Amino acid sequence: MNWMRFKWLYFLISALVIIPGVYSLVRWGLRPSIDFTGGTLLEYKISQQVEKEKLEEAVKKVPEIELYSLQQTSQNTYLLRLAPLDKNKAEEIKNKIEKELKVKVEEVRFETIGPVLGKELLRKTVIGILLAAGFILLYVAWRFKDKKFGICAILAMFHDSLVLLGTFSLLGHFFGVEVDTLFVTAVLTILSFSVHDTVVVYDRIRESQKYFPSASLEALANKAITETMVRSLNNSLTIIFMLLALVLLGGETIRWFAVSLLVGTVSGTYSSPFTAVPLLVVLDKLGKKK
Repeated sequence: MNWMRFKWLYFLISALVIIPGVYSLVRWGLRPSIDFTGGTLLEYKISQQVEKEKLEEAVKKVPEIELYSLQQTSQNTYLLRLAPLDKNKAEEIKNKIEKELKVKVEEVRFETIGPVLGKELLRKTVIGILLAAGFILLYVAWRFKDKKFGICAILAMFHDSLVLLGTFSLLGHFFGVEVDTLFVTAVLTILSFSVHDTVVVYDRIRESQKYFPSASLEALANKAITETMVRSLNNSLTIIFMLLALVLLGGETIRWFAVSLLVGTVSGTYSSPFTAVPLLVVLDKLGKKK
């Protein structure tokens, strides 16, 4: 099949997905959790079921606190994200909930992250992603003895990163979804998954170049995609089904982590044959014209 005949259609599909996300990133950015901004996490287990709105009202009655968000993590267990506060203030919140709602409250977790630590974590995250991209570029370029392969693999990797970041920027703006350290883990995982799939296709192109030295890169790219498509889909679908189960049945605390992995897996499955390979073909043609 002549996959490369539709390469501009693949680029158009990518652009239609990426452009809204990039616009959202520029306009609204990501919604950082207290892992990056600093703050306090309070998790309470309540003796009986209470309405989330009433619980939020009770917490807000405590003076000199700033509640960022409140979510139910499991049955009768609630997670509060607040501005930094001390242990005495946390005890005051607990007493206020017991008094207002006539329930028994058990403190499950109390964590405070300072803004300095949050900034340090953000800096290390950015450095980690840049280092990963640099090492991948160098490895792929060395492995295939051609910098075009490395450049196109990195561009496909950034394609997946933009899809994931843009998606969570939109989710953060419209649904209040926050990015935390688990999101960083998901980003780095997806980068490696994307490059792994791309290297498989590139390796098939390189093998074909040995047996068909006079064939064009476009013909070899079509051959490589045809030979690896079924394997790639089978591998990705097993991951996608597992992640769908986590999204639908997993707890609240890991749901958005599973969503980020799901978005990245779908994007990575698409980008390897339909972004990385067409980019390689286009770059090869431009090089020959020059």
